[in-house]
Amino acid sequence: MEIEQTALPGIGLKHEFTTHTGRRIGVVSHRTGRRDLIIYDKADPDRACENVQLNDDEADALVELLGAPRIVQRLNDLHREVEGLVSVQLPIVSGSPYDGRAMGEAAIRTRTGASVVAVVRGGQVNASPTPDFRFIAGDVVVVVGDEENTAAVANILTDG
Repeated sequence: MEIEQTALPGIGLKHEFTTHTGRRIGVVSHRTGRRDLIIYDKADPDRACENVQLNDDEADALVELLGAPRIVQRLNDLHREVEGLVSVQLPIVSGSPYDGRAMGEAAIRTRTGASVVAVVRGGQVNASPTPDFRFIAGDVVVVVGDEENTAAVANILTDG
């Protein structure tokens, strides 16, 4: 699928693509941080029939709704392509040395070579969490690596 990017001088960027059914969909990312979801008229792909302004929470929710299944699908595709690659889901339990601490303090990638690709909290997927993301009991950490380094991550999250 081809995503077209268009610079909008003084405004920001517009990204558009055409679905397999012929509908055009776009997102305008304004320099101010505002994002607009645009759905074009099927009969006239240059005419917007719907423009939905999204606040940060709405944009994040849309990313999670659309992104979580794709992350799992991509991981499954990678497993088929790369021998020895595994993904594990590790819970942060009450009493974990990282309950309430920032992910960066665990230095997971540096210490093990594995990568945290997402954290699931309350049914919501936080894809590609940043080092300042704070773990809390009940989180499920999705880690990708080989069997040895994902096991090392499990030890870090339980023993420190």
